[in-house]
Amino acid sequence: MPPSPNSKGKKKIRKPFIPVERQETVRQQILSLLEGKTMSTKDISADIRVSEKDIYEHLEHIRRTVNKTRHDFIIIPAVCRKCGFVFRKRDRLKKPGKCPVCRGESIQEPLFSVRKTA
Repeated sequence: MPPSPNSKGKKKIRKPFIPVERQETVRQQILSLLEGKTMSTKDISADIRVSEKDIYEHLEHIRRTVNKTRHDFIIIPAVCRKCGFVFRKRDRLKKPGKCPVCRGESIQEPLFSVRKTA
């Protein structure tokens, strides 16, 4: 098959991926971000430049380990924007897909923060 008239037959040369130089681990960065702030996973992902999927994995680990230190891991639950249902008894950190009451899919994602205990 002949090449299309729009293609020039040249391959695009990609530069090698160079990871961001980090002074602290991703989890340490997340902890320092969440101390005194309440943020969504999208906000955390944008600040740290790690995928949102990875942020959920790190938050799960932080939730398990932070209680051993002198910190409280605080989750402000997701809320349905259509009917106002609050997902209080949810164990998973990810945003729910649908509201169990109205079946609406417009859901405000949960927010996270970390607070030092005395």
